[in-house]
Amino acid sequence: MTGVVCINKPIGKSSHFAVAVIRRITKIKKVGHTGTLDPLATGVLPVCIGREATKLSQLIMDSDKEYRAVLKLGISTTTQDSEGEILSQKEVNVTNEQIEKAVESFVGEISQIPPMYSAIKIDGKKLYELARKGVEVERKPRIVTINYINILNISGDEVEMVIGCTKGTYIRTLCNDIGDALGCGGFMKSLVRTKCGGFSIENSITLEEFEELYNKGEAESVIVSPEDIMKKKTEEK
Repeated sequence: MTGVVCINKPIGKSSHFAVAVIRRITKIKKVGHTGTLDPLATGVLPVCIGREATKLSQLIMDSDKEYRAVLKLGISTTTQDSEGEILSQKEVNVTNEQIEKAVESFVGEISQIPPMYSAIKIDGKKLYELARKGVEVERKPRIVTINYINILNISGDEVEMVIGCTKGTYIRTLCNDIGDALGCGGFMKSLVRTKCGGFSIENSITLEEFEELYNKGEAESVIVSPEDIMKKKTEEK
């Protein structure tokens, strides 16, 4: 068995957890994911199974992504999401038009400072490990591209958005920065990855569904072969 299965990662579980489950089910050691999703996030997590498939992980990781996020205005947190401690809390006195204008200003090439609560390594240490010890270090800004932001709904102090972006984009940081631009702060309340590397939420399956198919001998029906992935990438070019 070799190929890529599109898993809908459950909330509260790490990307490594999903890999471990697939490894246990298939008894194949060479299994890897194609870009970390935070435990708080759900959605598309392409998992490569077998040696030939894992060679394509970087190709999938380098592709553009799409997310559906909810921005909560008025509160800033240490982690830039709902799991962190509150840093500041302000009244939200902004109009829908001001929100739309602020959101629009982030479309295009932007600079982001990676959050302390991230897996980036500095001097061999992961930032989130330092953050948990109360240590903050200087991070170099990164240039990423926001291809589009479509606002789905504005309800009081919550803004639901669909975001298309390049690899390396932190949606948590985007939400934080939009909140700062509006002068009231903000954090990412929820996140779903809807597209990644040609895979979408519509054709994703849960870990439980994959195990059921595997036990029935039907797992191949949801696994995309390395050849098909390369063919699709060639067609996209």
